[in-house]
Amino acid sequence: MARAAVSGRLTGRLSWRVARLVDYRDETPTARTLVLDVAGWPGHSAGQHVDVRLTAADGYSTQRSYSLAAPADGDRLELTVQRVPDGEVSPYLTEVYSVGDPVEVRGPLGGWFVWRPAATEPVLLIGGGSGIVPLMAMVRARRAARSRTPFRLLYSVRSPADVYYARELAQPTRGDDGLDVTYVYTRSAPQGWSGKPGRIGIADINRGGWPPEFEPSCFVCGPTGFVETAANILVALGHAPKRIKTERFGPSGG
Repeated sequence: MARAAVSGRLTGRLSWRVARLVDYRDETPTARTLVLDVAGWPGHSAGQHVDVRLTAADGYSTQRSYSLAAPADGDRLELTVQRVPDGEVSPYLTEVYSVGDPVEVRGPLGGWFVWRPAATEPVLLIGGGSGIVPLMAMVRARRAARSRTPFRLLYSVRSPADVYYARELAQPTRGDDGLDVTYVYTRSAPQGWSGKPGRIGIADINRGGWPPEFEPSCFVCGPTGFVETAANILVALGHAPKRIKTERFGPSGG
């Protein structure tokens, strides 16, 4: 996921590091996960992000911010990039960038929109479109730590073809790992799905969320309008604002 504005950005000065592509996975027809090796990477928490910088032969450079899609794993990072039509960076990263090629990364950035395995309160993740990326890092961090903290994920997406990490999320929705996944389809739904496609609403969050008396930590990520709607619904349902953390993204030039 690319961001135009970031909440909770760390203010410490960080240096640029060379990252090399070692593998990739196509998540949807327009989104690709990049697996990078970054020598000397200091580690990160689930929910943080990095800046990625491209520099042309003539010295021109440009950069974008992308959420980390997986928990810390030595010198290895994962980013999931959504291709933006006519974008300046994302078409290169999703169509041209090849195994062995370098880019520069800076991070980790962001210290507020994070989940750490030591936390024990229930967690509600609400993602819209590519806003699933930092939330998936939290899901994976929980699994890696073998945490028993109950997680619920409410994922709003246009259609089944637009679901990121579809195979990984296609596990039983109430499986032994304690992850409960609920989908909201806004344009078209899979065959046999009960419900009518539409934007996320009170009924969806009631169905896929936690009761406010459970005092869950809520993480909401997606386009600005989606985030504002979901956060307002949570407050209206009785969730304490201090327990709701939001991350928004918007047009960034791709």
